[in-house]
Amino acid sequence: MRYAEDDLLALSGVQHIVFCERQASLIYVERAWADNALTVDGSHRHAGVHEQSPRRERRGDLLIVRGLALRSLELGLAGVADVVEFHRTGERLDKKGVPQGAELPNLPGFWVPFPVEYKRGRPKPHRADEVQLCAQALCLEEMLGVSIAEGALFYGKEQRRVPVTLDDELRALTADAAFRLHRLLREGITPPAVREPKCERCSLLELCLPQAMTRRRSAQRFLTANLHRLLTSGEDAS
Repeated sequence: MRYAEDDLLALSGVQHIVFCERQASLIYVERAWADNALTVDGSHRHAGVHEQSPRRERRGDLLIVRGLALRSLELGLAGVADVVEFHRTGERLDKKGVPQGAELPNLPGFWVPFPVEYKRGRPKPHRADEVQLCAQALCLEEMLGVSIAEGALFYGKEQRRVPVTLDDELRALTADAAFRLHRLLREGITPPAVREPKCERCSLLELCLPQAMTRRRSAQRFLTANLHRLLTSGEDAS
């Protein structure tokens, strides 16, 4: 299946849906958003990367492009890459005959894309950041007709790159995240809240209210508990 241009969703949505499907629904279905210190700092970091001058920088056999527009009609996603490095190679095909180098306008040779996504904090226990990076790579593959083996996540808290291998497992996880995101918008259903430790860092915590939505605090359980108390205590319910 290939999506039409009008049906493309935000590439960052795959990161949201892997992190929390309810968060993704609140953002993309209900159009709810709230910032906290973490999201504001993250936005400033992304803006700083995209707005660095020059946006296109050549260093010998390395070309650095910032804020590169991406899209994939296969995934139905569009967005902007923080940084894509292009490394010049003498061959278009790798040793297995797979296209690895792309021809770029007004530049000699072939260039291997290497996406780099910037994140404010530290590496996470989940794979949401990796999925977002992989989605960028899949967009580049479709746009340039190449195969990309790896990319990197740069974490601001630790000021280091974490290499990411774009293997079959990660690609399948990314394709599934894109499919789920489209299905979420198509069905327009917001999943129920489940309180987890990661909720504490979510900027939508006050909108989501996971603690109030848990079964322990449901109206039915509240009523049942109070009826039980009245019946066992012998109090008059009237």
